[in-house]
Amino acid sequence: MPDLNLLLALDVLIEEGSVVAAARRMNLSAPAMSRTLGRIREAVGDPVLVRSGRGLAPTPRALQLREQVRGVIEQAHLVFNAGREVDMMTLERTFSIRANDVFVGTYGGRMRELFKAQAPRAVLRFVPEGDVDDDAMQQGRIDLNISATGKLGADTKVQNLFSTSFFGAARADHPLFDEDITIDRFVAYDHIAVSRRGRPHGPIDEDLASMGLTRRVAQIMPTFHSAIFAAADSDLILPQMPSVMLGRLERLGVPLRLFELPIPVRSAIVVQAWHPRVDSDLAHRWLRRSIKAMCDGEAGFA
Repeated sequence: MPDLNLLLALDVLIEEGSVVAAARRMNLSAPAMSRTLGRIREAVGDPVLVRSGRGLAPTPRALQLREQVRGVIEQAHLVFNAGREVDMMTLERTFSIRANDVFVGTYGGRMRELFKAQAPRAVLRFVPEGDVDDDAMQQGRIDLNISATGKLGADTKVQNLFSTSFFGAARADHPLFDEDITIDRFVAYDHIAVSRRGRPHGPIDEDLASMGLTRRVAQIMPTFHSAIFAAADSDLILPQMPSVMLGRLERLGVPLRLFELPIPVRSAIVVQAWHPRVDSDLAHRWLRRSIKAMCDGEAGFA
């Protein structure tokens, strides 16, 4: 009968890309982990992991197997824990959440306090949004994807967390504030665009185009936090500051002045999404329920 521990080891080895790191996660010695890798190779009939630079890279066969392996591990977890409550105080598990800097900056500290109080032996791992959409949830590399509503798989589970409106922002002594902020004065100054893919245009440009107007994007930043500090140090306008970040800006004392945008801008709905395989996982349910409760507590943003 196949050893379930080999499947767990294979999953960890592929994720870590290192025998030493995988051994550390499984509380094994490096030689013991190497022997386990040898057993996996023999059982699968494939090298599974091959040397690549200073680490190990999975073979095509290993990547093909990984989704099946994750499914077996999760199903086994459900079988052994069916009808039982999970003890979050003793649970040793890493929860990986993909989210942008708006969510991490606003809620990261509070999530740390939540874990410290309710799941002190678990690890919270934030993963940045990538340049391309992938199947990280399907492959089990992330537990949750928190983002504005967008393209998700048909079987993906989704729950709304909050919606956020937008304000404009510029340095406190910007000449924009010398007179009333009209649409013409708004587009007369250079702007900052925020895009992890480096795109200069977005929905605001579509709205301006419908009025026969254009703006000049002089700087493109990958995150909102980098855009905030760029605006505070220049004559650029940041036209879409998420309202969910306002409290953090005040606490940090960033010298930005906010203003109502002279054009209507759509609000963004932020959701948490997860793969159906973990829908019944008790620890995963705790994570989702805790995040939802935390976001619902932000009365001004929900």
